[in-house]
Amino acid sequence: MSALLAAAAAAPALGAPQDLAQLEALARNAAAAQLPPLTQNQRFIVGPIDPRLELERCGAPVKPVVGPGGHMRDRILIELRCPVTNGWHIYVPVRVVGTSIVTIAARTIVAGTVLTQQDVRSERRDIGTLPPGYMDDPTVAVGLTAARPIASGAVITNQFLVAAKAVQRGQSVTLVADAEGMSVSMAGRALTDGLINQRVKVQNLSSGKIVEGIARSEQVVEIILQ
Repeated sequence: MSALLAAAAAAPALGAPQDLAQLEALARNAAAAQLPPLTQNQRFIVGPIDPRLELERCGAPVKPVVGPGGHMRDRILIELRCPVTNGWHIYVPVRVVGTSIVTIAARTIVAGTVLTQQDVRSERRDIGTLPPGYMDDPTVAVGLTAARPIASGAVITNQFLVAAKAVQRGQSVTLVADAEGMSVSMAGRALTDGLINQRVKVQNLSSGKIVEGIARSEQVVEIILQ
């Protein structure tokens, strides 16, 4: 009799509660498959799942899927579904906490500056305090141009930077123009800075005329014919 009682106690009773720890582990594993791999300085925070939900044990394996809205770099919403008739489903937030190497302005950077190694440094910061688009590799910022002033000590994000200038003021360039199906090239000098596909003013060194063109590369400016 005692053996039968022990077996009955071990078997799940009808309407037994779902193991919330198992659900949180399932959400953690699903998040790990979607988010970037954790570093040694990071960990997941899952839920917690409110025990007041009083979920009944699912009669089939619970299925995790990515919740609405997709995911960000450091957080995701996992939906756990009990795939049976009248089954339940819940949303479990999972986020990354810890620290990460970020790119910091080593000094005040003026808008239009092409960043060098002396302009940036790396520092470890709490991920929860970092702005969207932060750069975790300082070498990526080197060679890019500051689109706006950046204060010393500020976290550099990709919104602060643009590609380096294609044409520098005073630089010798080749002017190219298409006229009546013919391509004509001539020597010129840039009078303004410009990025790729940005309008710049240039001087035709043959005629001395100042015209406007589009920077197509570091050496070529396409003249805009009126």
